[in-house]
Amino acid sequence: MMRHLAVCVGGLVVAVRLGVAAEAPNNLVATDAAAAGPDFAVQGEYLGTLTIDGSPERVGVQVIALGGGQFRLIGCGGGLPGEGWNGYDTDEAAGKTEAGVTRFASETRTGLVQDGKLIVSARGEGEIGALNRVERKSPTLGARPPAGAVVLFDGSSAAAFEGKGMTDDGLLREGQTSREKFQSCRVHLEFQTPFMPDARGQERGNSGCYLQGRYEVQILDSFGLKGTHDECGGIYSVGPPRVNMCYPPLSWQTYDITFTAAQFDPAGNKVKNAKMTVLHNGVLVHRDVEIDHTTTAAPNDKEGADPGPLFLQDHGSPVRYRNIWVVPQEAP
Repeated sequence: MMRHLAVCVGGLVVAVRLGVAAEAPNNLVATDAAAAGPDFAVQGEYLGTLTIDGSPERVGVQVIALGGGQFRLIGCGGGLPGEGWNGYDTDEAAGKTEAGVTRFASETRTGLVQDGKLIVSARGEGEIGALNRVERKSPTLGARPPAGAVVLFDGSSAAAFEGKGMTDDGLLREGQTSREKFQSCRVHLEFQTPFMPDARGQERGNSGCYLQGRYEVQILDSFGLKGTHDECGGIYSVGPPRVNMCYPPLSWQTYDITFTAAQFDPAGNKVKNAKMTVLHNGVLVHRDVEIDHTTTAAPNDKEGADPGPLFLQDHGSPVRYRNIWVVPQEAP
């Protein structure tokens, strides 16, 4: 037996055909798709072109699971964030699964997701286009360490860190402090937030990447959110990302960070602030942003001339890491 799921893109009703699956438990925390339940098959990204008022229009859609068959949908004019979205044109809708069907109210359009496509029809007009379900991948995913890099984690051992160690399938757990300490450097790391549809805000896939154990680039499941300083890609308490490039939970994502350490005179007075340039999933979200203070609750909570570790925060969520390397650099 097959069942249908309906979703909406700014007034668009979409029916999604799904195989019968067990209901997901409340307060679900899943680190792999097999345990994520039926809502996981609905959430995600869709991209394509619709004919609206006689003209072709590229549309991106983000469907966010909120637990218990509840969903929030964001439609993005021009495409997905970082891939065509114009930065301001959005639609939003709420949905709920009832009797195996998830509906977003609409009076104007209908649609069907089938064979990886969201086929859209306008009432009285027929089909106006299709959006393809997409699973984006960062262009820096799997980046190899260059000559001179310090490889902190390649899946073979967690010996370069003090912390919670590895999972049985060879990933690094949250809650890690590198044994080696660094000044100015380039950092590449790959991370995966869990599927936690019942959680909200800072409780949803929270961790953080701290340079020198002092300055945090936030890690959070903020898929479909506004993109603030305390969400994924933000420099915590300093500034938001230029665009929210957070992929759906259980996607592998990348940070590529160029960090310039703060500088101090012989008396210990700071003469230059630390700076960061950050690429999230290959998209520039911060360029040479000055950081004039340590992050609240940073393990190394005082600025100074001494080097510091790469710290991966344990905030109570099972965030996973892989492919972590650091290239030490001379301060400019």
